[in-house]
Amino acid sequence: MNLKRVLTSLIGFPLVVLIIALGNAPIIDFAVMIVAIICMYEYIGIISKVCNPIKWVSYLSTILVFLVSVIPFNIMKYILLFAIPITLLILFLHIIISDMKITFKDVAYTFLGIAYVTGFITFIGLIVVEEKGKLALGYLLMTAWATDVFAFTIGILFGKHHFSKVSPKKSIEGCIAGAFGATLVGFIYTIIANKVGSLQLQGIQYFYAIIIPLVLGLTSQIGDFTESCIKRFANVKDSGNLLPGHGGMLDRIDSVIFSAPFVYLILVFIA
Repeated sequence: MNLKRVLTSLIGFPLVVLIIALGNAPIIDFAVMIVAIICMYEYIGIISKVCNPIKWVSYLSTILVFLVSVIPFNIMKYILLFAIPITLLILFLHIIISDMKITFKDVAYTFLGIAYVTGFITFIGLIVVEEKGKLALGYLLMTAWATDVFAFTIGILFGKHHFSKVSPKKSIEGCIAGAFGATLVGFIYTIIANKVGSLQLQGIQYFYAIIIPLVLGLTSQIGDFTESCIKRFANVKDSGNLLPGHGGMLDRIDSVIFSAPFVYLILVFIA
């Protein structure tokens, strides 16, 4: 067992729980924005090996994660709506002003990072400001981390059939275990939240309590494979070395950010 990985988890998990339990929406979203900045730094570090990213636009975009908790949503929804065309306008303006020294490839990879890092993490900010946002955020983290833990543990112990060249160390056995782990932990979390959080689940909602974490277990793993695709293209093993035993911040939360939009949809339309 990787001792550094365990120690990092033992320190990081209580810290995350403390911030969620004691912080209000702006405090939590500010912490999430810091995470987004770190992830953007790591993403830029990866793609800088294959292109020349427009860094200031990338970093500036991460402010959106915090703004969703301090700007009323009836205004924020327009900011989010126009974020994509304005970002593209600014990025392509760089090509024009630089007389094509900045290329389409640079713009494409910069925009991918903004969509991938800022876009997905912003949904965490949107989750937090909802009425049952803290419960939903806990649900997101627990299902994503359960996916990682089950997939990693079973993959190491019993994995024999490789899943994809994108990530050669991942096995079919590990992927199945990850989906099962998310389903199990997600269902248990829902039952506990129903007791202490007054969710008042009835009938068909218990069916959702099984199906939804199963879907999140799959999206979490797609998120993991997605980051592996980016790293493999740039011939990079880890996104960074911030978290001993885990690699970088992006390595740690790749599964979380990919599931965040789906948890937000669940929170808005089902919960």
